[in-house]
Amino acid sequence: MTFTWTTIHVRDLDQSLAFYHDLLGLPIQERFGPPGHEIAMLGPEEGTRLELIGGGEIPEHPAPTLSLGFAPENMGQLLAALEARAIPTRPMSPNPSLQFYFLEDPDGYTVQLVEYVTP
Repeated sequence: MTFTWTTIHVRDLDQSLAFYHDLLGLPIQERFGPPGHEIAMLGPEEGTRLELIGGGEIPEHPAPTLSLGFAPENMGQLLAALEARAIPTRPMSPNPSLQFYFLEDPDGYTVQLVEYVTP
């Protein structure tokens, strides 16, 4: 069995694409559907993707136990971009070779940015 994607519902698809595509760098593989129920598939050509479904109502604190983890190739640049946009991050290091930065997407979903550190 292969894990193919995770789906999250978002209020404003363009705003979420600005976060996941423009800021985090996930490539858009597909975008389709009618206004009010438009879908975007993000991620690598091969591998697990993130499906965004736009145009829905989202609870004030969506899925408090869900978090999405990404390992960016350009962590330094990404952290600088987050700081420039005044997006707070919370670093955490469970061991000397791993570091996480936590932030929220435009709809309140928790996003983890993972950095593997060489001790």
